[in-house]
Amino acid sequence: MLLSAKQAGDIAYSFLMEEWNISELESDWFVVFSARLLGQHWYVVEIGVEGLPDRWFIQVYDTGECDPNYTFSSPINGSDKYTDLAQIPPLIAEILVSERNSR
Repeated sequence: MLLSAKQAGDIAYSFLMEEWNISELESDWFVVFSARLLGQHWYVVEIGVEGLPDRWFIQVYDTGECDPNYTFSSPINGSDKYTDLAQIPPLIAEILVSERNSR
């Protein structure tokens, strides 16, 4: 494997921040929870917002590329009122609402 778990986490984190045009200030809300090596050629990186149960799972290949078809997981349904998002920046709340509604 050409990448370490830390490098894979950094690559996935950067990928999401660029994908959503997240500013540096807002990016501090996101955390890399884990980067697990699967097979010989790729990692699965788990990213979320600290204090919330939502998670993005991104595949990072040993080439340093991310699979753009990441997985989103949340125990919160789209029909919930999203009261858990009241204290976070509006852009991050908008991303989470969109992801939760699209499942």
